[in-house]
Amino acid sequence: MHPLAERAWHLVPKRLQDAIASGVDRAKGIVPPAPPLPDVTAPIRLLIGPVNYAGQGYRWARAAESSGRVSARNYVHLGNNPFGYDADHLVTWRQSEHSRAWQNAMLASIRENYTHVLIEACFPVLGGMFRGDVRRQVALIQEAGVKVAVVGHGTDVRLPSTHLRLTAHSHFGEGAEDWAPVDMIEATVAENLALIRDLDVPVFVSTAGLLADLPGAHLLGVVIDPDVWRASAPALERTRPKIVHAPTQMHVKGTYFLRPILRRLHDEGLIEYVELEGVQHADMPGVFADADVIVDQFRIGDYGVGACEAMASSRLVLTYLHEDVRAEVERQAGMPIPIPAVTLDTVEDVLRDIVARREHYRAMADQGPEFVHRLHDGRFSRDVLLREFLEG
Repeated sequence: MHPLAERAWHLVPKRLQDAIASGVDRAKGIVPPAPPLPDVTAPIRLLIGPVNYAGQGYRWARAAESSGRVSARNYVHLGNNPFGYDADHLVTWRQSEHSRAWQNAMLASIRENYTHVLIEACFPVLGGMFRGDVRRQVALIQEAGVKVAVVGHGTDVRLPSTHLRLTAHSHFGEGAEDWAPVDMIEATVAENLALIRDLDVPVFVSTAGLLADLPGAHLLGVVIDPDVWRASAPALERTRPKIVHAPTQMHVKGTYFLRPILRRLHDEGLIEYVELEGVQHADMPGVFADADVIVDQFRIGDYGVGACEAMASSRLVLTYLHEDVRAEVERQAGMPIPIPAVTLDTVEDVLRDIVARREHYRAMADQGPEFVHRLHDGRFSRDVLLREFLEG
């Protein structure tokens, strides 16, 4: 939508917006989809939505179902699922925002068919109902005896001011003015944190770094399918180790700082540096299997799905981890996380040490599948959901 048209649209009263948008859909023969339905014979019936970032809503639903006592469904606004991650139920943003028929049907289905709702990233689970007022939506859901919890994914609950204070080379610092409006992120996250406090429901976070902003939350952990990423060949057997970096979010990953270092070591003949571009996610298991070291991100202080996929491939991962993150995940896993201590300031020294002490780092990489097995194959997430929410 053109910026002028968008500003004009926002001046239109919400009731009229809904009528116009729904009228356009009707004229096009577009009918809002029926709400997702669980197996109503299951004693616990869980709805997760509506963002499915990195496909995690879908994977948490499957993890919960592996208990044998839960029927779970996830849903996502299509605009929040641009990479086409698996999801149980899809709805357009326009339908969720403007279709009162969809909103009322979703509310009725939740109240009649579900026992629990896990709201992702503080997004309104009932779309545009009450202008997206999550507090009012949750109150309606809870009136029917349905239990509600919230899960934070990342930027939705990561407060820039806190991150800047705690994290070396924070992505909210140098270069952020060309990346995103940090002041707006600060205000939005502050509102989300206030909302979570007001709701006073169980709170989960997908990664340990988010506990800095939500210290009372439960670590849920991201989930991957380790079998997809299993690689047979050991790492670090080449004369020149192959170092792979995927600059999908260059500012966040620190690519502008990493690239000169990695290219210099490549030109020196110490490593083979490969910078990925345009590789589909479905092709990444093969890419990782052919690599020795995966250079991930260096400005967040946390790790996510990509690092888990690389560890499941028995590849050495280089990513900056805050000390509190390392301590928390090692406490939960009962073993060290197989990621060396490294920062933007030390990455060159660490890479040189990897080349010099291959056996040491190969043994570390070989621990990756076991670490993923303990925290990220779905069983840990299932147990946390059951203990802290679904069976409480």
